[in-house]
Amino acid sequence: MDGIKSGTTVSRRDFIKYFLYTGISAAGLPALYACAVNPVTGEKQFMMVTKEQEIQIDQAQSPHQFSADYGVYRNSGLNRYITRIGKKLTANVHRPDMPYSFRCVNATYINAYAFPGGSIAATRGILLKLGNEAQLASLLGHELGHVNARHAAQQMSKGSLTSLLVGGLAMAAGSQSDAAGRLAQQLGMLGQGMLLSYYSRDNEREADSLGNGYMVKAGYSSKGFVGLMQMLNSMHKQQSSAASILFSTHPMSSERLSTAIKKNNSIYKYTKNYPLNRDRYMDNIAPLRRMKTAIKLMQSGDAHMMKKQYSRAESSYKKAIRKARYDYTAHVMLAKCLLLQKKPLQALKYSKKASSLYRSEAQAYHLAGFSQIDLKHFYRAYKEFDNYDKYLPGNPHIIFFKGYCEEGMNHIERAANKYTQYLQKVQQGKYAQHAYGRLKEWGYIK
Repeated sequence: MDGIKSGTTVSRRDFIKYFLYTGISAAGLPALYACAVNPVTGEKQFMMVTKEQEIQIDQAQSPHQFSADYGVYRNSGLNRYITRIGKKLTANVHRPDMPYSFRCVNATYINAYAFPGGSIAATRGILLKLGNEAQLASLLGHELGHVNARHAAQQMSKGSLTSLLVGGLAMAAGSQSDAAGRLAQQLGMLGQGMLLSYYSRDNEREADSLGNGYMVKAGYSSKGFVGLMQMLNSMHKQQSSAASILFSTHPMSSERLSTAIKKNNSIYKYTKNYPLNRDRYMDNIAPLRRMKTAIKLMQSGDAHMMKKQYSRAESSYKKAIRKARYDYTAHVMLAKCLLLQKKPLQALKYSKKASSLYRSEAQAYHLAGFSQIDLKHFYRAYKEFDNYDKYLPGNPHIIFFKGYCEEGMNHIERAANKYTQYLQKVQQGKYAQHAYGRLKEWGYIK
C-alpha cells in the first residue's frame, strides 16, 4: 500500500494491523546478538548492535543533527584543520577501521558530540572556549573515546535501539523542554541535541581516560586535557545556559578534573614539555574569533528564548545580524523567534534570507514552509518543503506537511496519499492524529 486509491476503504483494525506489520522494516529491528567483545577492554559484553548498524544509524541520523545545528561551518580551512587533528588521534584508537569524520557546525551553544559510526562535530561555541590545539585534541579524543568504547551502542542495546530506529525524528523532536524545543515540536523539526546519546558518569570516565591517552600518543602535552577539564568544570559551576545540552549529554563532575590533574602529574608527567600549540590554534580559529561578539549575542538570544523573553531574544538576534550580516545561523534563529511570536511574514523574510546565504542547508526551507502555511500560501509552502527534502531527505514530518499543503489546496487524494505515507513512519503525536482523522473523515478508513 504505497498510497490510498480513491474510493478504497479499510477497517480501522486492518489499518492499524497493516502499520504494525509494515511500518517497521526487518532491517530496522535489532539483530539478536547476545554478546560481543569490547574493543577497549577485550572483555565480552551484552551488545545487540553490530558495527554495520552503528555506521548505518550514524549515516541516517547525523545529517539531521548537523542540520539542527545550522549546518557545517563553511570555512574549509578550519574544517581541514580539525580533520587533521582528528586524523592524528585516530592513528592510535582501538577501532581504526571506523569511517571517522570531523567538522565544525554552526551552532553557538557549547558542545561537541560523536555518532556511533564515528561522525564527530564541535560547535562554534565550544571552539571559542578552547585555548590551544592540545585542548582541541583532548576534546576530539574524548569523543573518539565514546565511539571506541561503543557507548552509544551500549545505550541502544539496553533498550533504546528500537525507539531510535522506529520513532526516529518524530520521537526525538518532542523531547526538548525549552522554548526552542517546543517550537521544534510544533514545527516537526529536530531540536538541538535531540539525536545525541546521553552518557553515564562511567561512560564519561572511560571516554576521558581513552581521550587523554589518545591525545598524549598523538604528541600533545597532558596539560591540554587538564585545561579542557578546567574549562568544563568552571562552566558547570557557573551553570551556563549555553552549555546546558553539553552537561545533559556529558555529565560533569569535579572528579573528572581531579583525575586529569593526577594523571598529568603521574603517568603522563613525561609529556610536560610536549606542545600545546596555542598560536597555531588561534591562527586557525581566527574567522571564529572575528565573530565572537555576534556569537555571544546569539547565545544571549538563546538564553532569552529559554526564559520565553521573546522580544529580548529578537533584539539580541537582530544585533547579531548587524555584527555578522551574512551569518546563516543568526537569520534562522531570528526566524524561529519570530514564529514563536506569531509573526510569520517577518519570519519568512529572515528564513528566505537564510536560505539565500546557505542554499544547501535545509532548516531555513522548513521555517519558510511553515511561515507560508501560517500565511495560507499552501502552494509556496509545498515548494519550500520540497527544497528541504531535496537537501535533507528522511524527515517524516516533511511528508505530513506536504500532505497538509495538499489538503490546504483541496487536493484530497494527494493529501490522503501523503498522510498514509506519514502514518507508515509515525503513529503517535498530533500530526499522526490529524492524518488519521482526515483519512477517516474522507472515507479512506471505516
